[in-house]
Amino acid sequence: MRVASAPYGHVYIQHLADPDTSDGVTRLPDPTPERSVPGAPWWPLVMLDVEWINDHAQDFDVFHLHFGFDAVAPAELQRIADALHANGKPLVYTVHDLRNPHQTDPSIHDAALDVLIPSADQLITLTRGAAEEIERRWGREATVIPHPHVVPLDKLNRPRVEHDTVTVGMHLKSMRTNMNPLPVLRTLLDEIRERDMNLLVDVHTDVVTPGMTHHNPEVAALLDSVRDRDDVQVHVHDFYTDDELWEYIAGLDLSVLAYRFGTHSGWLEACHDLGTRVLAPSVGFYHQQHPGVLSFDWDDHGQPVEGQIAEALDQLENMGPWRATREERIEQRRRIANAHAEIYRTALAGRPS
Repeated sequence: MRVASAPYGHVYIQHLADPDTSDGVTRLPDPTPERSVPGAPWWPLVMLDVEWINDHAQDFDVFHLHFGFDAVAPAELQRIADALHANGKPLVYTVHDLRNPHQTDPSIHDAALDVLIPSADQLITLTRGAAEEIERRWGREATVIPHPHVVPLDKLNRPRVEHDTVTVGMHLKSMRTNMNPLPVLRTLLDEIRERDMNLLVDVHTDVVTPGMTHHNPEVAALLDSVRDRDDVQVHVHDFYTDDELWEYIAGLDLSVLAYRFGTHSGWLEACHDLGTRVLAPSVGFYHQQHPGVLSFDWDDHGQPVEGQIAEALDQLENMGPWRATREERIEQRRRIANAHAEIYRTALAGRPS
């Protein structure tokens, strides 16, 4: 079975196949875009194009869309779905995001979902809560298939580095649209003073450098103001390589996610792969990805509800290990591969050639 997977090169898609044996599914590699984006060499998606679909319809059996359609207008998405069906090709769509983390205005993504979800022959999502929202909003049933591992299998059972002091980490990255780090960071800075803990704050160079795209003077000023604290470390750097990122996450006891909105998190999965607890806001369905994710709420003013982060830090010191084993992730991969193969077969059976 040949699947035009859009994209193919992302780590999530790479980990949908059975790790040991052939599952009967061949996913087409991403065509190279004329101008790709650093960190996402598969974007923009060449396959997500009516002309490409018409020219290559004989090369695939199923079209499976995941993400990467942010810049595609709803009318064009409808033309793409129509082109697939005109060529007798079923459309499978995995609903990773019910709210796009890169867009301030939710109506933009909603308009795309209003095309893709009704047009898809089969729907997949990652959590039961997301499936229930899809049912409520569009009257469609989505098969729940959990997120696979993110970290390579050969790194999953490596021992964690021992350290004497609990290390809490918050990575601001490049201040993605859905991030609201300053209120959380200020709370953590206050709470860490009261505990035998260290706070490690990471941020990309473009956030603290005047003139760069994501420069944020307020963040830069706050980070400058805490550089002399013994219990706080500030690391400014460019994008980590994968290996650097795994090393960073594995060095934390708790990773704090300061997302104002969102749906699911690959970062959370990487933390679970490496044994680093996660504190996440009660938005989206992060807490359904794995039991044991610590939680806080946002109040009406965009501030963490008072006392909840302190409570989470207190809980952390009494919690046991929280880590996926290599064996668990391998077995999960087998189930994920079988579930996808069944979805593809069902989609093909329901779409006339």
